Amino acid sequence: MRKVIMACLSLISGRGSSVWAQTSSDPSIRWNELTTLPFEGGYPSTDAGNKLRSELQFQHAVQTYLWALPAMSLYAMRQAQEKQFGTGANVMAIWKDRLDAKTVVLTGNPDAIYAFAWLDLKRDGPTVVEAPSKIQGLMDDMWHRPLADIGFAGPDKGRGGKYLVLPPDYKGKMPSGYYVLKSPTYGVYVFWRGFLENGKTGPGVGLIEKTRIYPLAQKDNPPAMKFPNASRVPMNMLFPTDATYFDNLAKFLDAESVAPEDFAMRGMAADIGIIKGKPFSPDAQARATLDQAARVAYRMAGAVSYDFQSEPLIWPDRAYRSSLGGGSPIFHADTYADLRGYVGYFHKAYGTSAGMFVSMPGKGAQYIGVQQDPSGGWLMGNNTYHIHVPANVPVENYWSFVIYDAETRSLLDNGQLFPSVASNDNLKLNPDGSADLYFGPGRPNGALNWIRTVSGRGWFGGFRFYSPTQAYFDKKWKPGDIEKVN
Repeated sequence: MRKVIMACLSLISGRGSSVWAQTSSDPSIRWNELTTLPFEGGYPSTDAGNKLRSELQFQHAVQTYLWALPAMSLYAMRQAQEKQFGTGANVMAIWKDRLDAKTVVLTGNPDAIYAFAWLDLKRDGPTVVEAPSKIQGLMDDMWHRPLADIGFAGPDKGRGGKYLVLPPDYKGKMPSGYYVLKSPTYGVYVFWRGFLENGKTGPGVGLIEKTRIYPLAQKDNPPAMKFPNASRVPMNMLFPTDATYFDNLAKFLDAESVAPEDFAMRGMAADIGIIKGKPFSPDAQARATLDQAARVAYRMAGAVSYDFQSEPLIWPDRAYRSSLGGGSPIFHADTYADLRGYVGYFHKAYGTSAGMFVSMPGKGAQYIGVQQDPSGGWLMGNNTYHIHVPANVPVENYWSFVIYDAETRSLLDNGQLFPSVASNDNLKLNPDGSADLYFGPGRPNGALNWIRTVSGRGWFGGFRFYSPTQAYFDKKWKPGDIEKVN
């Protein structure tokens, strides 16, 4: 996946110039300055050389930032969790009372029960993950490359089982009796979802707590599991938007394996001082450049992420588009790597798997988003909006609608415990089985289902359909459009 993406990233400054020249006010002023810097007899003047090398390092920093988004997202999540609850693969944090705005994490779902664990294959060697039955989950390496779906969409088919995760340098025999996964990175992300029953979390939490994770070498005497409750615990799991991003990246690249496809982008990282096995210690001027590059790159990612026009409409006469940019867990189109999908997805999401990107009636989930009204206006917290949801939503499990802060890409901190409406929890139906959803700073008269918005803050919505049926994929059912009502 990354080999082609890296090639695209290395060219984005040049390719992007022609695009941006058409869409911004006058970016050519600065570019013209660079193209007219004096070269005497073919040699750059001292001033020209300094300016051009500085520009090149800035561009390398920007591209390095964008390249590393998937890894730095998981790195930030892991660091925040381990700071709060301690290290060890046997520590699986569970949001036992559901996810809320205290946990600042990209587009999480408060209507499911989340659980995270982190493997360290360099420290522990081959590691066993005993997955319970009926769990819905995934395992990714630290670059967000899918290792396996877990559950009905995975090899255990919902029956649960023992997964053996091998480090990238493992050369021993493949033990029998396991679903064997070989990770390209030493770090591995384990993500479980449990579900509410009659609005209660207890059964789902109990199911997750049947998980066992331990080094293969300790299979006869595994360490006891720890299941801390992460609900209502303040944690910021977002990747940085300043120079500390590069501090994190230096630590990550130093600890992780090196693959041939990494060399080009590790070369860009080397140009800004990040080299495996060497200390990363930028001086004050370099750090100021890195800080600016991080801020620019973060905004570039946001510009890509919120450009939904590249994603097809789910229904031609509705404003909803896929939340899974690019339509592939490895962000590949037929003949190229989907750079926009890659950057846009990891700006506001985490966790990828094959099961998220394929149509499997009765299994997995489908995710669609809305961030603009039908006229193209951004969804803003000072307005009131309405969606009509017809009866007989085509799901075997449940559906939900969650709203997120456009700046943090996390659950909107609106004073309500959960900024969502879900068919497995708090949904109020009309007599005909349909539902009407309202979003605004105040509850409209008679509104049964209302999520508060925050005046002055943009928001976007996520529609989730768990275990969608064939009718969803046939598009025989569709929700009403989002409409401004004031």
